[in-house]
Amino acid sequence: MFSHAFTNLDPRKWFDKMLPQTLSIATWLLYLDGVFGILGFLDKSNEFGFLRVIGPVTGLVGFASCVSYFAGGYLMANGKKLGWYLGIAASFSPLLARFIVAEKVGYAISLSDRITGGDLVGFMFEAALAVLLLHPMSRSYARTWLR
Repeated sequence: MFSHAFTNLDPRKWFDKMLPQTLSIATWLLYLDGVFGILGFLDKSNEFGFLRVIGPVTGLVGFASCVSYFAGGYLMANGKKLGWYLGIAASFSPLLARFIVAEKVGYAISLSDRITGGDLVGFMFEAALAVLLLHPMSRSYARTWLR
């Protein structure tokens, strides 16, 4: 399925003007969330940074989650279906990271704080990214045009 995922990649193509509106916005959000994810990972201020504090294995998971934002956007801009799958995985990675951090911390954290991370605006951007990538128009385009 992904035998041609890394062939014919243009290193200068970070955005595709021919993507539908939902995937165009999702590509920009992937890059934006990737920048904030890396910054939070480096200064240990977001859920990916807390994964880095917990241990080396979870830190590697946090770093891979941050990189998946950029990889998903770049591969999707180059017409690769793997990019769409990586984008979906990246959009749900903060939620997974918050659940891992809540389990490792050891004290009771409410379910709403586990889901939103205590940051409603940030959660709205995470949810918007997931909705844009899973929208029927995006799924139809990925099924038809992404290889």
